[in-house]
Amino acid sequence: MHETRALPHKLALTLLALAAFLAYAPSLTIPLLEDDYPNLLLSQQLGSPAELAELFHNPVFRLRATSLWIMCALWHAAKLTPVVYRLVSLFLHIANTWLLYGICLAWPRMRAAALWTAAFFAVAEGHQEAVMWFSAINELLQFLFGMGALWCWLRDGNWRSRVAGWALFALALLSKESAVVFLPLFLLTDSRKPWRLVPYLALGGFAIASVVASRDVSFRFSDGSFSLHAPFWITWPQSYLRLLWIWGAAAVPAILLAKDRALRRSALTAAGWIGISLAPYSFLTYSTRIPSRQTYLASAGLAMLVGLAAAWWQARAGTRRTVVVAVAAVVLVHNTAYLWTKKRRQFVVRAAPTEQLIAFARHTPGPIWIACFPRNHYIAEEAVHLGAGHEASDVVWNEADAKRLGAAAFCYNGPQP
Repeated sequence: MHETRALPHKLALTLLALAAFLAYAPSLTIPLLEDDYPNLLLSQQLGSPAELAELFHNPVFRLRATSLWIMCALWHAAKLTPVVYRLVSLFLHIANTWLLYGICLAWPRMRAAALWTAAFFAVAEGHQEAVMWFSAINELLQFLFGMGALWCWLRDGNWRSRVAGWALFALALLSKESAVVFLPLFLLTDSRKPWRLVPYLALGGFAIASVVASRDVSFRFSDGSFSLHAPFWITWPQSYLRLLWIWGAAAVPAILLAKDRALRRSALTAAGWIGISLAPYSFLTYSTRIPSRQTYLASAGLAMLVGLAAAWWQARAGTRRTVVVAVAAVVLVHNTAYLWTKKRRQFVVRAAPTEQLIAFARHTPGPIWIACFPRNHYIAEEAVHLGAGHEASDVVWNEADAKRLGAAAFCYNGPQP
């Protein structure tokens, strides 16, 4: 591939942060969503330093520890101030964008495309749920620590970087069970000295053993949402093709037209990254489309594909700079406009029932009869508890109890989420 003149790193990092902020600024005005309330309550029960032993004895949530720690800290600092939680998610996305930029610079196969790759990742709308829904912070943390470990793997300068890599990978595994998917990504980026993978394999083995040990008690298995018998042969290819649309689908023919062998090899590597990253989520039973939040890591591979195409055509003799700038502007406007309009509206509508219930509860001193509410019982009870200070026992669900207790009736009357 042709090399292009690189921007100074400080300027590149500043531009990437600005791009990510511009794209995802609409998330800052979105209320907390329905699942945020039970997760915040859980973080108070398991996320404090005093509950460390109980957390690590919990077979389900010990592999989600980092998000519980952050939620607990934010609850004590900000209670129910949505913008604080939103800013944390956005800052994590910016940090992840910087990490992807650094990894591409350290990875010879992707070096020429580093800035384009990170710029597309910063504004990509396909993984928006990971950034715009605070409870999906485990995706951001898994990426942060896993990609930090990958950066150490690529540098492999001394024992310090190796130990840092092991520690970061351990934190990735404490962020989400699927972090074991980084093991093949390590080899994809650098397969020299494969013996270096042994400590990572040991850590990954502990995480897998923890998941297997929780099989009989974990709701992740008992609720039927995950199964090795799921139709992964449908979910994986369908989600792969869906992720490529539209800019990945545009990048592939551009790369093929380039007739550059090195470029094509790099593109195959990026395509492999996408496939590997989607694999753990292909065993879902409730959908044959992987949710957008779970494509966050795979989106880095998509960004590499787009970045490779952009970098090659920018460096190509005869390609005018104005053409490249125009295409980049179209990509930016497409992703940003979608996030500012359709996606923001969807999240606001999704938050509306819980917001309306909390507002009602704050002005209702006694029991509340939930006459109609489009969410689960535990979401209503815990939202009322955290948002208005009511006990769960103040929430009743049938008319007979409501009459007996003299409960005020609540019925959601907004757009259906």
